[in-house]
Amino acid sequence: MEQQALVLQRQRGCAAAERGALAALVDRPLSVEVAQVVVADPLAALSAFAREWRRQFQIPVIGVTGSNGKTTTKELIGAILSRLGPTLVTRGNLNNHIGVPLTLLQLNASHRYAVIEMGANHQGEIAHLANIAEPTVGIVTNAGAAHLEGFGSLEGVATGKGELFRALPADGVAVINADDAFASMWREAAAAERLLTFGFEQPADFMAHKVQSHSDATGFRIDFDLVTPSGTRAATLNLAGLHNLRNALGAAAAACAAGADLDDVVTGLAAVKSVAGRLELKPAINGAFVVDDSYNANPSSLKAGLDAFRSFTGARWLVLGEMKELGDSSDELHAEVGRYARQAGVERVLAVGERARYAVEAFGEGAEWFTDVDALIQAAQSSLRSGVAVLIKGSRANRLERVAAALTGASLTDH
Repeated sequence: MEQQALVLQRQRGCAAAERGALAALVDRPLSVEVAQVVVADPLAALSAFAREWRRQFQIPVIGVTGSNGKTTTKELIGAILSRLGPTLVTRGNLNNHIGVPLTLLQLNASHRYAVIEMGANHQGEIAHLANIAEPTVGIVTNAGAAHLEGFGSLEGVATGKGELFRALPADGVAVINADDAFASMWREAAAAERLLTFGFEQPADFMAHKVQSHSDATGFRIDFDLVTPSGTRAATLNLAGLHNLRNALGAAAAACAAGADLDDVVTGLAAVKSVAGRLELKPAINGAFVVDDSYNANPSSLKAGLDAFRSFTGARWLVLGEMKELGDSSDELHAEVGRYARQAGVERVLAVGERARYAVEAFGEGAEWFTDVDALIQAAQSSLRSGVAVLIKGSRANRLERVAAALTGASLTDH
């Protein structure tokens, strides 16, 4: 079913018809020339339609959630399974109560696998999405300090993400991050009888040995031995950071749970490049270069980005945007990030967003706070020099893709 075939009433009826919608799901009739299905609650009806449509396909469905790394892990799993047959993969991050149903409605008879990303900012949301998607394999990448306003605490985040494991069928597979502090909670919560674990700090089913990281102006690469219950293979990952290596291990476990073999896994992992706005290496003005991680940010993902950034030997700058939805801990978490950036060897911080002031204060000399993004861009452009690497990281509300575009000479449509 094409995504264009159905729209919700929240999209203007005339605009929807002009964009090619074949039908509209509405709670009252609209004066437009398009077929209409009138229901009491369009969102609830969309979810019900998607659930019934998904049930027409007896294929492995992999649900992916977590505080960080969802989209990258989803792309890695998709790259592996696509080698086995046609695979439906969530586009971008269409991972909410609208995006998940619309993705599922794209399933057709050619698909052999589906990889569905699920996002949440409060309790019950993953349970709702899993009830629609009915995954046979579930993976939680991690639980971190993200959306604390909605979840209330780190434990609340872990419980909310763990709803995916509770939704699995008894013959499903739960793929658990053995390195996460909440791994034991998730083991107990999993409804599936079969568990697979991944990590490299704790013993796990899928691990990485002999890890070697490489980075230069041309890109990132991690070479490692992939150790699994089925054997060991030499593998390459063209992504930055140990957090992405852990994502790759989780993707390997999830793909194997769905039927992939190690040759498929190794080939699929090597084929994936950086997802847009997630540790993308780009040449910049004045002989510098940008590590564009501007898509979103929370404390744990920012620290992971800084850890990956350590591999650069030249001067390192951080463009930092305020991190949103951190609740009462926001000020201290921003200060903690500022201290972490100093410890990670960052030379200069350029920050924007009210709460980012606390990161600037904690970093100390070499950090500067700006009232708006335009002022930050002007300061960066006027002082950027050859050999400097600039990590750009902040919540979506900061729109730091504007900084990446300005420093690389790209248009925002290229971002």
